[in-house]
Amino acid sequence: MPLLTKGAADRAAPVTRTGPDGPPGDGRRARRPLGRHNLYGWLFSTPFLALFAVFMAFPIVATLVMSFTDFGARHVTRPLDAEFVGLENYTELFEDDRFLKALFNTAYFVVVGVPLTILLGLLVAILLNNGIDRARTFFRVGFYAPVVTAIVAVAVVWRFVLDPSDGLIAGLAAELGMTAPDFLGSETWAMPSLIAMAVWRNLGTVMVLFIAGLQAIPADVREAARLDGAGAWQEMRRITVPLLRPTMLYATVITTIGYLNVFEEPFVMTQGGPSDATLTVSLDMYREGFNFFHMGYASAMAYVLFVVIMGITVLQLRLLKDNTR
Repeated sequence: MPLLTKGAADRAAPVTRTGPDGPPGDGRRARRPLGRHNLYGWLFSTPFLALFAVFMAFPIVATLVMSFTDFGARHVTRPLDAEFVGLENYTELFEDDRFLKALFNTAYFVVVGVPLTILLGLLVAILLNNGIDRARTFFRVGFYAPVVTAIVAVAVVWRFVLDPSDGLIAGLAAELGMTAPDFLGSETWAMPSLIAMAVWRNLGTVMVLFIAGLQAIPADVREAARLDGAGAWQEMRRITVPLLRPTMLYATVITTIGYLNVFEEPFVMTQGGPSDATLTVSLDMYREGFNFFHMGYASAMAYVLFVVIMGITVLQLRLLKDNTR
Protein backbone atom coordinates (compact mmCIF):
# COMPACT_ATOMS: atom_id res chain seq x y z
CA MET A 1 0.00 0.00 0.00
CA PRO A 2 1.31 3.46 -0.70
CA LEU A 3 2.19 5.41 2.38
CA LEU A 4 0.40 8.67 3.08
CA THR A 5 2.51 11.74 3.49
CA LYS A 6 2.22 13.73 6.67
CA GLY A 7 0.08 16.47 5.04
CA ALA A 8 -2.21 13.94 3.39
CA ALA A 9 -2.56 12.07 6.63
CA ASP A 10 -3.53 15.27 8.41
CA ARG A 11 -6.16 16.01 5.76
CA ALA A 12 -7.55 12.51 5.90
CA ALA A 13 -7.70 12.36 9.68
CA PRO A 14 -11.16 13.04 11.15
CA VAL A 15 -11.61 16.33 13.00
CA THR A 16 -12.39 15.86 16.65
CA ARG A 17 -13.62 18.54 19.03
CA THR A 18 -13.38 18.57 22.74
CA GLY A 19 -14.83 20.84 25.35
CA PRO A 20 -18.37 22.05 25.99
CA ASP A 21 -19.26 22.23 22.28
CA GLY A 22 -18.95 18.48 21.74
CA PRO A 23 -17.69 15.26 23.27
CA PRO A 24 -14.23 13.94 22.37
CA GLY A 25 -14.25 11.99 19.13
CA ASP A 26 -17.48 13.62 17.85
CA GLY A 27 -16.94 15.15 14.42
CA ARG A 28 -20.02 17.43 14.67
CA ARG A 29 -20.56 20.52 16.75
CA ALA A 30 -23.16 19.72 19.36
CA ARG A 31 -26.07 22.15 19.36
CA ARG A 32 -26.87 23.83 22.59
CA PRO A 33 -30.43 23.47 23.76
CA LEU A 34 -32.41 26.62 23.00
CA GLY A 35 -35.24 25.99 25.42
CA ARG A 36 -33.74 28.08 28.19
CA HIS A 37 -32.94 30.97 25.86
CA ASN A 38 -36.48 30.91 24.47
CA LEU A 39 -37.83 30.93 28.00
CA TYR A 40 -35.75 33.99 28.87
CA GLY A 41 -36.98 35.73 25.72
CA TRP A 42 -40.62 35.09 26.60
CA LEU A 43 -40.03 36.27 30.18
CA PHE A 44 -38.53 39.56 29.01
CA SER A 45 -41.40 39.98 26.51
CA THR A 46 -44.10 39.33 29.12
CA PRO A 47 -44.66 43.00 30.15
CA PHE A 48 -45.16 44.08 26.54
CA LEU A 49 -47.35 41.08 25.74
CA ALA A 50 -49.51 41.76 28.79
CA LEU A 51 -49.98 45.43 27.86
CA PHE A 52 -50.66 44.52 24.24
CA ALA A 53 -53.25 41.92 25.23
CA VAL A 54 -55.08 44.24 27.65
CA PHE A 55 -54.97 47.51 25.71
CA MET A 56 -54.85 46.34 22.08
CA ALA A 57 -55.87 42.74 21.42
CA PHE A 58 -58.81 42.63 23.84
CA PRO A 59 -60.39 45.94 22.67
CA ILE A 60 -60.02 44.88 19.02
CA VAL A 61 -61.75 41.57 19.60
CA ALA A 62 -64.37 43.12 21.90
CA THR A 63 -65.18 45.76 19.26
CA LEU A 64 -65.63 43.09 16.62
CA VAL A 65 -68.01 41.17 18.88
CA MET A 66 -69.95 44.35 19.77
CA SER A 67 -70.43 45.19 16.10
CA PHE A 68 -72.78 42.18 15.86
CA THR A 69 -74.85 43.21 18.91
CA ASP A 70 -77.12 46.04 20.01
CA PHE A 71 -74.62 47.00 22.74
CA GLY A 72 -75.59 50.32 24.34
CA ALA A 73 -75.33 52.32 27.54
CA ARG A 74 -77.58 49.89 29.43
CA HIS A 75 -75.14 47.07 28.74
CA VAL A 76 -72.05 48.72 30.20
CA THR A 77 -72.56 47.08 33.60
CA ARG A 78 -74.09 43.89 32.10
CA PRO A 79 -72.35 43.32 28.75
CA LEU A 80 -73.61 39.75 28.46
CA ASP A 81 -77.19 41.04 28.23
CA ALA A 82 -76.51 42.58 24.80
CA GLU A 83 -78.60 40.97 22.08
CA PHE A 84 -76.96 39.43 19.03
CA VAL A 85 -78.29 41.16 15.87
CA GLY A 86 -76.00 39.64 13.24
CA LEU A 87 -75.28 41.92 10.28
CA GLU A 88 -78.07 44.35 11.10
CA ASN A 89 -75.67 47.14 12.14
CA TYR A 90 -73.73 46.79 8.90
CA THR A 91 -76.82 46.83 6.69
CA GLU A 92 -78.18 49.88 8.51
CA LEU A 93 -74.90 51.72 7.92
CA PHE A 94 -75.30 51.74 4.16
CA GLU A 95 -78.90 52.90 4.51
CA ASP A 96 -77.86 55.76 6.80
CA ASP A 97 -77.62 58.99 4.79
CA ARG A 98 -75.51 60.60 7.50
CA PHE A 99 -72.91 57.82 7.40
CA LEU A 100 -72.80 57.93 3.60
CA LYS A 101 -72.27 61.69 3.82
CA ALA A 102 -69.42 61.14 6.29
CA LEU A 103 -67.92 58.50 3.98
CA PHE A 104 -68.05 60.92 1.05
CA ASN A 105 -66.50 63.72 3.12
CA THR A 106 -63.68 61.42 4.23
CA ALA A 107 -63.02 60.37 0.63
CA TYR A 108 -62.97 64.04 -0.42
CA PHE A 109 -60.52 64.83 2.36
CA VAL A 110 -58.20 62.00 1.28
CA VAL A 111 -58.38 62.53 -2.49
CA VAL A 112 -57.53 66.23 -2.21
CA GLY A 113 -55.37 66.26 0.92
CA VAL A 114 -52.96 63.38 0.23
CA PRO A 115 -51.64 64.59 -3.17
CA LEU A 116 -51.26 68.14 -1.83
CA THR A 117 -49.33 66.94 1.20
CA ILE A 118 -47.04 64.68 -0.85
CA LEU A 119 -46.31 67.25 -3.57
CA LEU A 120 -45.73 70.17 -1.19
CA GLY A 121 -43.65 67.98 1.13
CA LEU A 122 -41.46 66.92 -1.81
CA LEU A 123 -41.08 70.52 -3.01
CA VAL A 124 -40.10 71.81 0.43
CA ALA A 125 -37.70 68.89 0.94
CA ILE A 126 -35.94 69.63 -2.36
CA LEU A 127 -35.64 73.33 -1.51
CA LEU A 128 -34.30 72.64 1.97
CA ASN A 129 -31.92 69.96 0.74
CA ASN A 130 -30.49 71.74 -2.30
CA GLY A 131 -31.82 75.26 -2.74
CA ILE A 132 -31.25 76.86 0.68
CA ASP A 133 -27.79 77.11 2.16
CA ARG A 134 -28.24 79.57 5.01
CA ALA A 135 -30.44 78.97 8.06
CA ARG A 136 -31.35 75.54 6.69
CA THR A 137 -31.86 74.08 10.18
CA PHE A 138 -34.11 77.00 11.13
CA PHE A 139 -36.41 76.38 8.18
CA ARG A 140 -36.50 72.63 8.81
CA VAL A 141 -37.52 73.17 12.41
CA GLY A 142 -40.09 75.75 11.34
CA PHE A 143 -41.77 73.42 8.86
CA TYR A 144 -41.74 70.53 11.33
CA ALA A 145 -43.05 72.55 14.31
CA PRO A 146 -46.77 72.09 13.43
CA VAL A 147 -46.35 68.31 13.64
CA VAL A 148 -45.51 68.47 17.35
CA THR A 149 -47.88 71.36 18.15
CA ALA A 150 -51.05 70.59 20.10
CA ILE A 151 -54.24 70.63 18.07
CA VAL A 152 -55.77 73.23 20.42
CA ALA A 153 -52.96 75.67 19.68
CA VAL A 154 -53.29 74.95 15.97
CA ALA A 155 -57.03 75.56 16.17
CA VAL A 156 -56.51 78.94 17.84
CA VAL A 157 -54.12 80.01 15.08
CA TRP A 158 -56.36 78.85 12.25
CA ARG A 159 -59.48 80.35 13.78
CA PHE A 160 -57.68 83.68 13.84
CA VAL A 161 -56.54 83.27 10.24
CA LEU A 162 -59.99 82.21 8.98
CA ASP A 163 -62.22 84.45 11.10
CA PRO A 164 -64.59 86.25 8.68
CA SER A 165 -64.62 89.53 10.58
CA ASP A 166 -61.28 90.07 12.32
CA GLY A 167 -59.12 87.31 10.81
CA LEU A 168 -55.88 87.68 8.91
CA ILE A 169 -57.38 86.78 5.55
CA ALA A 170 -60.37 89.06 6.16
CA GLY A 171 -58.00 91.94 6.92
CA LEU A 172 -56.00 91.36 3.75
CA ALA A 173 -59.19 91.10 1.70
CA ALA A 174 -60.46 94.38 3.20
CA GLU A 175 -57.23 96.12 2.17
CA LEU A 176 -57.91 95.00 -1.40
CA GLY A 177 -61.52 96.13 -1.24
CA MET A 178 -62.87 92.58 -1.10
CA THR A 179 -64.92 90.57 1.39
CA ALA A 180 -63.53 87.30 2.70
CA PRO A 181 -65.96 84.36 2.89
CA ASP A 182 -66.93 82.69 6.15
CA PHE A 183 -64.54 79.78 5.67
CA LEU A 184 -65.66 77.60 8.58
CA GLY A 185 -69.33 78.57 8.34
CA SER A 186 -69.77 77.87 4.63
CA GLU A 187 -70.62 74.43 3.25
CA THR A 188 -68.46 75.24 0.23
CA TRP A 189 -65.35 76.46 2.07
CA ALA A 190 -65.40 74.46 5.32
CA MET A 191 -63.85 71.24 4.01
CA PRO A 192 -61.17 72.97 1.87
CA SER A 193 -60.24 74.99 4.97
CA LEU A 194 -59.79 71.82 7.03
CA ILE A 195 -57.76 70.25 4.22
CA ALA A 196 -55.47 73.29 4.17
CA MET A 197 -55.05 73.01 7.94
CA ALA A 198 -54.28 69.27 7.72
CA VAL A 199 -51.74 69.79 4.94
CA TRP A 200 -50.04 72.49 7.01
CA ARG A 201 -49.92 70.22 10.04
CA ASN A 202 -48.62 67.13 8.26
CA LEU A 203 -46.27 68.76 5.78
CA GLY A 204 -43.35 68.46 8.20
CA THR A 205 -43.59 64.67 8.49
CA VAL A 206 -43.53 64.16 4.73
CA MET A 207 -40.75 66.73 4.39
CA VAL A 208 -38.50 64.85 6.83
CA LEU A 209 -39.09 61.57 4.99
CA PHE A 210 -38.21 63.09 1.63
CA ILE A 211 -35.12 64.85 2.99
CA ALA A 212 -33.88 61.49 4.26
CA GLY A 213 -34.61 59.95 0.85
CA LEU A 214 -32.84 62.78 -1.00
CA GLN A 215 -29.75 62.47 1.16
CA ALA A 216 -29.63 58.74 0.40
CA ILE A 217 -29.31 59.37 -3.37
CA PRO A 218 -25.62 58.92 -4.34
CA ALA A 219 -23.94 62.19 -5.30
CA ASP A 220 -22.05 60.57 -8.17
CA VAL A 221 -25.35 59.70 -9.87
CA ARG A 222 -26.33 63.38 -9.93
CA GLU A 223 -22.87 64.40 -11.11
CA ALA A 224 -22.94 61.87 -13.93
CA ALA A 225 -26.33 63.19 -15.07
CA ARG A 226 -25.06 66.77 -15.06
CA LEU A 227 -21.97 65.79 -17.01
CA ASP A 228 -24.25 64.20 -19.59
CA GLY A 229 -26.02 67.55 -19.97
CA ALA A 230 -29.13 66.90 -17.89
CA GLY A 231 -30.92 70.02 -16.74
CA ALA A 232 -32.70 70.57 -13.43
CA TRP A 233 -36.04 69.25 -14.73
CA GLN A 234 -34.46 66.21 -16.39
CA GLU A 235 -32.51 65.46 -13.22
CA MET A 236 -35.71 65.68 -11.22
CA ARG A 237 -37.68 63.47 -13.62
CA ARG A 238 -34.99 60.92 -14.46
CA ILE A 239 -32.96 60.72 -11.23
CA THR A 240 -34.68 62.18 -8.16
CA VAL A 241 -38.25 60.93 -8.56
CA PRO A 242 -37.37 57.33 -9.60
CA LEU A 243 -34.91 56.93 -6.72
CA LEU A 244 -37.42 58.45 -4.29
CA ARG A 245 -40.21 55.99 -5.16
CA PRO A 246 -39.72 53.78 -2.06
CA THR A 247 -39.87 56.88 0.14
CA MET A 248 -42.86 58.17 -1.79
CA LEU A 249 -44.64 54.84 -1.33
CA TYR A 250 -44.14 54.93 2.42
CA ALA A 251 -45.12 58.60 2.71
CA THR A 252 -48.26 58.05 0.62
CA VAL A 253 -49.39 55.02 2.62
CA ILE A 254 -48.96 56.57 6.07
CA THR A 255 -50.49 59.89 4.96
CA THR A 256 -53.50 58.14 3.45
CA ILE A 257 -54.07 56.08 6.59
CA GLY A 258 -53.86 59.21 8.74
CA TYR A 259 -56.29 61.16 6.55
CA LEU A 260 -58.79 58.29 6.43
CA ASN A 261 -58.81 58.47 10.24
CA VAL A 262 -59.18 62.26 10.29
CA PHE A 263 -60.86 63.32 13.52
CA GLU A 264 -59.08 66.14 15.32
CA GLU A 265 -59.48 68.85 12.69
CA PRO A 266 -63.28 68.65 12.30
CA PHE A 267 -63.80 67.87 15.99
CA VAL A 268 -61.95 70.97 17.17
CA MET A 269 -62.74 73.42 14.37
CA THR A 270 -66.28 72.71 13.13
CA GLN A 271 -67.81 69.81 15.08
CA GLY A 272 -68.79 68.35 11.72
CA GLY A 273 -70.71 71.42 10.56
CA PRO A 274 -72.09 73.30 8.86
CA SER A 275 -74.87 70.88 7.92
CA ASP A 276 -72.51 67.89 8.21
CA ALA A 277 -70.26 69.37 5.50
CA THR A 278 -67.16 68.38 7.49
CA LEU A 279 -68.52 65.26 9.18
CA THR A 280 -66.03 62.40 8.78
CA VAL A 281 -66.36 58.70 9.54
CA SER A 282 -64.24 58.95 12.69
CA LEU A 283 -66.24 61.90 13.99
CA ASP A 284 -69.54 60.18 13.20
CA MET A 285 -68.25 57.06 14.96
CA TYR A 286 -67.37 59.14 18.02
CA ARG A 287 -70.82 60.71 18.11
CA GLU A 288 -72.66 57.41 17.78
CA GLY A 289 -70.51 55.74 20.42
CA PHE A 290 -70.01 58.44 23.05
CA ASN A 291 -72.82 60.92 22.48
CA PHE A 292 -75.67 58.54 21.66
CA PHE A 293 -74.12 55.40 23.26
CA HIS A 294 -74.85 53.23 20.24
CA MET A 295 -71.72 51.19 20.87
CA GLY A 296 -72.63 48.29 18.57
CA TYR A 297 -73.45 50.64 15.70
CA ALA A 298 -70.24 52.61 16.24
CA SER A 299 -68.23 49.38 16.34
CA ALA A 300 -69.64 48.43 12.95
CA MET A 301 -68.53 51.83 11.64
CA ALA A 302 -65.04 51.16 13.00
CA TYR A 303 -64.74 47.88 11.15
CA VAL A 304 -66.10 49.29 7.91
CA LEU A 305 -63.43 51.99 8.14
CA PHE A 306 -60.84 49.31 8.94
CA VAL A 307 -61.76 47.35 5.82
CA VAL A 308 -61.60 50.52 3.70
CA ILE A 309 -58.15 51.38 5.08
CA MET A 310 -56.87 47.85 4.49
CA GLY A 311 -58.23 47.78 0.95
CA ILE A 312 -56.76 51.14 -0.03
CA THR A 313 -53.42 50.28 1.57
CA VAL A 314 -53.15 46.97 -0.27
CA LEU A 315 -54.12 48.71 -3.52
CA GLN A 316 -51.45 51.37 -3.02
CA LEU A 317 -48.81 48.76 -2.26
CA ARG A 318 -49.70 46.77 -5.38
CA LEU A 319 -49.77 49.82 -7.66
CA LEU A 320 -46.72 51.61 -6.32
CA LYS A 321 -44.52 48.74 -5.19
CA ASP A 322 -43.94 47.50 -8.74
CA ASN A 323 -42.35 50.85 -9.55
CA THR A 324 -39.94 50.70 -6.61
CA ARG A 325 -38.07 47.58 -7.78
